[in-house]
Amino acid sequence: MNFKVFAELVELKAKTASIFPFLLGLLYSWYHYQHIYIGNMLLFFISMVLFNMAVDIMDNYMDFHNATDVHDYKHATNIIGREKLSLNLVRTLMWSFIFISAGIGVYLASQTSWIILWLGMFSYAMGIFYSAGPIPLSSLPVGEVTSGLTMGLVIPLICIYLNLYDIVPFNSTLIFDVAILSLPAAFAISNLMLANNTCDLKEDELNERYTLVHYLGKTRAVRLFKILVLASFLFATLGVFLDIMPWSVLFIWLIFPKVWKNTQLYAEKQIKTKTFPLAIKNLALIVFSQTLLFAVGILLNIS
Repeated sequence: MNFKVFAELVELKAKTASIFPFLLGLLYSWYHYQHIYIGNMLLFFISMVLFNMAVDIMDNYMDFHNATDVHDYKHATNIIGREKLSLNLVRTLMWSFIFISAGIGVYLASQTSWIILWLGMFSYAMGIFYSAGPIPLSSLPVGEVTSGLTMGLVIPLICIYLNLYDIVPFNSTLIFDVAILSLPAAFAISNLMLANNTCDLKEDELNERYTLVHYLGKTRAVRLFKILVLASFLFATLGVFLDIMPWSVLFIWLIFPKVWKNTQLYAEKQIKTKTFPLAIKNLALIVFSQTLLFAVGILLNIS
């Protein structure tokens, strides 16, 4: 297996969805408390990336395993079948990443707070059952919510509490602040999954995967996509006025015309090879801009 094949197997290009929420957690910790445990952050980053890769390997593995014979997805589209990868190698990589990641997580919980363990267990359950089990979450109309919640909200919450566990109580106030901080990215991540499932609707139905798009229909799924784009910008603005993020984040509206243009182009046609990349671009634009503008606000000491 060469690096190009490995990168596709672990969906390396999609790691934006977890790395930028991690950075937002770091920035929040510094902006409000000037407190960061570098060692905890390095270990959590490694654990997070390893588990994220394991989940993507599992997703590809289960798609290969569950693919029906009514079309050529299994051997022409899926990375495992197309590249004739050893299933033993794929499983070894997947479980190695999971166990190493879990080991780091348990260590971090033992050194900080057992709240971290519960948050981690929730994340692992969502990640594993997203693709595995008798009825995977990805084949149900909750897949988009699951991905947005876990990567968009739980990652920054864990990151923040690893930095602040000894100075800030884990209560509804902290959770509310983190939710407002995280929702712009969470909505963008959910939109990526929504766009993917919209483009793959026929293929998913052939594989007996009945996602949210199956129940909504393409027209309403596209309408929801537009609503979530608007919600990302509105919650970023709300976060500023609630003093959760610095005023510099308001400049995120400068990218709105570009994001909305991408949204309109996607709304016209939902084609995996042509317009789905627009959803990826929207995710990258939103999470990168929010993170960069948050960092700029800290540097300029804007509050």
